[in-house]
Amino acid sequence: MRKIVVVEYLSLDGVIEDPGPTGTFEHRGWTMPYWCDEIGAWQADQLFASDALLLGRVTYEEFAAVWPQRSGDPFTDRMNSLPKHVVSTSAQGPLEWGATLLDGDPIAAVAALKEQAGDDILIYGSAQLVNALMGRELIDEYRLLIYPVVLGSGERLFRDGDQKTLELVRTETARTGVVMLILEPAK
Repeated sequence: MRKIVVVEYLSLDGVIEDPGPTGTFEHRGWTMPYWCDEIGAWQADQLFASDALLLGRVTYEEFAAVWPQRSGDPFTDRMNSLPKHVVSTSAQGPLEWGATLLDGDPIAAVAALKEQAGDDILIYGSAQLVNALMGRELIDEYRLLIYPVVLGSGERLFRDGDQKTLELVRTETARTGVVMLILEPAK
């Protein structure tokens, strides 16, 4: 059975998106001053331990608009080559960038993906999808990069009223102050 792994960049107050006018991952200016080789290595390790991406429509559209134009380094080439599974009730037209739309009940479709043989399935961003899967106990691991900044507004990863107990598996701290956590649902 495969693991579904959530990867998120979070401010100290739980914001996962840029509260600015565009909201696209390319404009997450609050994360860029903290980027360093340790974070790059951490991201590469999890990408290369995976063999598919699972994305909500908004994250898919943001990624598909940027990643295919990049190439020439192992991380980018891996990102572009992985199959992408998109969960959406509003996606229109054929998907590009190696993506397929999960048909029918998205929870059942994700559960079926998880039952297949293979490596980890990564979810980047996609807060609505993460919350839906979290409520159905389909997420096996949360890899959170906590940035030492408070944004005050913007979409948060976890919704108000949701409660989930997680167990800390591992922690690392980058020299720039970003704390990288690996957590699993409490058993």
